Amino acid sequence: MKLMFPATAKNWLSLAGVIIALTALFMILFLVIVTFVMKEQAAYLGLVTYILLPAVMIVGLLLIPLGMLRETKQERREGEPAKRAGWPKIDLDEPGHRHAFFIFLVGTGIFVFLSAVGSYQAFHYTESTKFCGTLCHAVMEPEHTAHRNSPHAQVACVACHVGPGVDWYARSKLSGLYQVYAVLANIYPRPIPTPIKNLRPARAVCEQCHWPQKFYGHKLQLRTHYLSDQANTPWRIGLNLKVGPPQEALGLIEGIHWHISPRVRIDYSASDPGRQQIPWVRYTNLDSGVAKVYRDKGKPALAPAAGEIRTMDCMDCHNRPSHLYRPPAQFIDEAITAGRIPAALPEIKKLAVQLCARQYSSAKIARQEIRAGIIEFYRQDYPQLHASQLGLVEKGVAGVQAEFAKNIFPYMRVNWTAYPDNIGHLNFAGCFRCHNGSHTSDQGEAISRDCTLCHDIGIQGIPGKGMERARIGESLAFRHPVEIDDAWQQTPCTDCHSGGNP
Repeated sequence: MKLMFPATAKNWLSLAGVIIALTALFMILFLVIVTFVMKEQAAYLGLVTYILLPAVMIVGLLLIPLGMLRETKQERREGEPAKRAGWPKIDLDEPGHRHAFFIFLVGTGIFVFLSAVGSYQAFHYTESTKFCGTLCHAVMEPEHTAHRNSPHAQVACVACHVGPGVDWYARSKLSGLYQVYAVLANIYPRPIPTPIKNLRPARAVCEQCHWPQKFYGHKLQLRTHYLSDQANTPWRIGLNLKVGPPQEALGLIEGIHWHISPRVRIDYSASDPGRQQIPWVRYTNLDSGVAKVYRDKGKPALAPAAGEIRTMDCMDCHNRPSHLYRPPAQFIDEAITAGRIPAALPEIKKLAVQLCARQYSSAKIARQEIRAGIIEFYRQDYPQLHASQLGLVEKGVAGVQAEFAKNIFPYMRVNWTAYPDNIGHLNFAGCFRCHNGSHTSDQGEAISRDCTLCHDIGIQGIPGKGMERARIGESLAFRHPVEIDDAWQQTPCTDCHSGGNP
């Protein structure tokens, strides 16, 4: 049966629409096949397949009726028979109308089906970690890299940044429109400022996985630090972290997670956008209703405005759960412990930290200067080792370069100083934002600075050389790896430990 179409469909605009729509359709089908065949997809393949090409196909489909309407108006102007006046009429007894009607009906059904599949795929793609992390590669490279090396590497970005619910999904997409504009116009800040103000409440996000009714007791943490001497002498310390009470069945009556106990509420006011300076803290016992306000003696004692008060939650300590940028002193220690950087290289700890702490204009220049710095150091100071064990030196170069690339991103000006980590208190203020000994109430009570509130020291010292060990339930008195008398008791760790000094 010969297909016939209305005369108004035979024009260049409608024909162009047909060609554009069919071409886009066949390209979509081809790329869908490619998607199933390829194991690793290019970052922009999903964007083209599920968003750009469907938009092109829709434009082509719209051109078909626009061309027909344009042709009808032109015929009217040229004095065609009066039967063309008014709204178009469909007469299924006319072969041309009948063929066009059924083609439109079948084509619309196919298009709606493909649109439904494509819309779902577009939604799925825009919710993927690949889309969030690699589409704007230069901007999102630090976040994507840190996420891949975090405990939440298998958790999609949207699980925390969007979460369930239509309202937060709509907010995220509206926010994303401005972010796209900022990238295209090159007006985005470097580094991206945190904390992000429009994130969902931490308990609405974190507690989807971290069950608050499951209280944990103590946790043993063992770490090895390396001294900045020729032998990279290891210093090991084992902490019994008091995440909760000694027995988890007791609930959150004490320990680190006491701060989010359902029986108390901790409110605070920060004097800086990054929440690193906290001059005002309020403790409320929800059982008795008794409240106490603690003010930092070294800061102004004015009461904060109501809008400046924040109730403490998970993110006030776990502020870098998936995007942690470790300081050189930490990531070099971990790499030496893991064997990625050879401990047999003399002075490698000191040298690596110094090289990684420098300012570089780009990642490429950083790689070049790290390599040149290590090679030249061993060529001059240890010529025999450089000549006989160049392979070991090269392994050290590769290890330091790799660790730098996972934690420091010159283009976005991202490093450990841009995003402080509030867990602990060695390289950042962390716990000492409140537990610094100078926050006191009107009754003269102080927020304790006692280390044993949060941890006991189980072991410490040089392995095999006078390692100290505590009995179960007891804590050793902290001994600084380098002899500084009792100076560590008088000042916070951050006065000496910047993260960028060996």
